[in-house]
Amino acid sequence: MLRTVNRVLIAVVGLVLLVVGGSVLAVGLGAPAPSWWIHHGRDDVLLDDSERTRWEGDGWWWPTVLAVLAVLVLLALWWLTAVLRRRRLSEVLVDTGDGEGALLRGRALEGVLVGEAAGMDGVQRAQARLTGGRTAPEVRVRLLLEPHVDPATTLEHLTDEPLAHARRSAGLESLPAEVRLRGARHRAERVS
Repeated sequence: MLRTVNRVLIAVVGLVLLVVGGSVLAVGLGAPAPSWWIHHGRDDVLLDDSERTRWEGDGWWWPTVLAVLAVLVLLALWWLTAVLRRRRLSEVLVDTGDGEGALLRGRALEGVLVGEAAGMDGVQRAQARLTGGRTAPEVRVRLLLEPHVDPATTLEHLTDEPLAHARRSAGLESLPAEVRLRGARHRAERVS
């Protein structure tokens, strides 16, 4: 959902900036101002003295301006941290036993987990995502199950095979997993 909100917000901000910036540029280069534009000519200023000092004497003006600016700064910081935060673990530190370490790509481990999980009986689709730290990764697995499959059996097979293989191959003491199981829905078909 955050990805959708991010794309919509970027598109709206980009469109507004494009329209306003293009209008300012066009009017500044001598094009006639659009009818909706707040100024009417090339030499018109953005804020004249009367507009700039209209609410200066009112007690609510500066606290309102500062509050709105503070909210905008907080929203911008929240948005920036949400965009820059990595949700996916890019690499896992594997202990090779010789005092050195090796780095295992997170996507490679996810790919192996997905391949093994999707190959299990009754699994229609599998997804895996590594989170956590380089030395203590965690995994989130989502499985789409066929209607005839017992979820408890599938969970047991997932724990005993793909998750155990991933934990052993990466040399991890533990690999905590959050598993979400969902049953596939099939449309009703007419039988004639």
